[in-house]
Amino acid sequence: MTSLHGMVHAAATNGLIREIITMTKTLALAALALCLVGAPTLAFADDACATQAMDKKLAGAAKTSFMTKCEKTACQAQAADKKLHGAAEASFVKKCVKDAMTM
Repeated sequence: MTSLHGMVHAAATNGLIREIITMTKTLALAALALCLVGAPTLAFADDACATQAMDKKLAGAAKTSFMTKCEKTACQAQAADKKLHGAAEASFVKKCVKDAMTM
C-alpha cells in the first residue's frame, strides 16, 4: 500500500511536471511565431538591398560593403520597431545582419 505522503508527493510532482511541459510548449510556440513574423521582413530587406546593389552596378568588395551597411540599416530599423535598446539592440542587429548576409 502507498502512504498518503507518497500519493500527495506524486500528485504534486505530476502537476508540476505538467505545468513545466505546458510552459515549455507555450514558450516554444511563441519563439516560433516571432521567427515567422521576422523572416519575411528579413527577406524583404535582403531583396531591397540586392536590388539597390544591382541598380548601382556594384561588384566584389564594394557590393559586400554596401550589402552589409544596407542590411545593418534595415536591421536597426527592425530593432527600433521592436523598441530594443542597448545590449539587446546590439545583439539583435548583429544576428539580424548575419542571418541576412547568409540568405
